[in-house]
Amino acid sequence: MTAPEVWFEDLPAGRRIALGTVVVDHDEMLAFNRRFDPQPFHVDEEAARASLFGGLCASGWFTASLWMRCYVDSVLSRSASMGSPGGDEIAWPAPVFPGDRLEAGMEVVAARVSASRPQLGLITLTGTLTRDGATEVFRARFTGMFGRRDGDAATG
Repeated sequence: MTAPEVWFEDLPAGRRIALGTVVVDHDEMLAFNRRFDPQPFHVDEEAARASLFGGLCASGWFTASLWMRCYVDSVLSRSASMGSPGGDEIAWPAPVFPGDRLEAGMEVVAARVSASRPQLGLITLTGTLTRDGATEVFRARFTGMFGRRDGDAATG
């Protein structure tokens, strides 16, 4: 593994990061839905057309996975990330359909040094996916743990 480029100090409160764009692939979405969330409007074209959604739509968990992949590719894979203890919000305010072009982003809401482990920084993040630059289809708020550039993250 290469040396991290992104540390706690690089993620101050208020920083926004564009995480890229993803297009929802029909077959990939359907395979995920069948395996993990086989509700009729996620796996059956006819049932989906007759549903509230009017067509086959993604499981919210698939949508969350799309955001996570963008986050890993854009930030985590080159960072001093130390995981996450969890979050307090996840929302799917609008359905996601095959072919949708989604823009992923994140904002650092708060950042603080851990009181019990000063080599560790805790960052509250809000992650979003937006369709066509206007319709939010995913939002999550959680804590990310990142090593500090001036701390030894390997000791505890």
